[in-house]
Amino acid sequence: MESIANRFEHLYKVLSDEDFLQMKSLGGEIPFFVAAFEANQYNEVENAIRGLKNKLDNDGIPVLELNLYDMVMDILNSELGDGEIFELEKSMDKDEFKEALRSILDINEVLMPKIKSMIDASNARAYFLTGIGLVFPYIRSHSVLNNLQNVAKKAPTIMFFSGDYNGLSLELFGLLKDDNYYRAFNIDTYKLKK
Repeated sequence: MESIANRFEHLYKVLSDEDFLQMKSLGGEIPFFVAAFEANQYNEVENAIRGLKNKLDNDGIPVLELNLYDMVMDILNSELGDGEIFELEKSMDKDEFKEALRSILDINEVLMPKIKSMIDASNARAYFLTGIGLVFPYIRSHSVLNNLQNVAKKAPTIMFFSGDYNGLSLELFGLLKDDNYYRAFNIDTYKLKK
């Protein structure tokens, strides 16, 4: 696999391209892209995402990061009180806890409206979806993408995914096969028109 630095240099070139930002070459497809990386590269990728956002912002290309873990913690803290989710976790078995989280964080009633409000309040030209692996198993990547296509239409979305994406299915951490999701493009293979 190519180095993180090279992959993020490619991402920078793609995200700096006006045709990409205007979603001109998608042929009517939804503007979703997956940047898959190995789980052991998580910290390096997190730093590279920050650097890429800063570089794009300096170029006048604002990016909205939609960090699922941060959103989840905001929702849980506002619903239950700061840090109470950890007390709840101690008092429940794993399956009960997972179902409680899914109920509180209902994707259609809670999570998507929060994401929509963040997008509506933003002037971003691209969206970065991060924190995917940190919210597994109570939020699944294919569910987010399926629901996000109704919300994130104004700009391309790049999902930074800790695992494998072969164009048909997402495998979290390269081990856990999610339901098929074939509507996103692999950003690493995106070719710029010269």
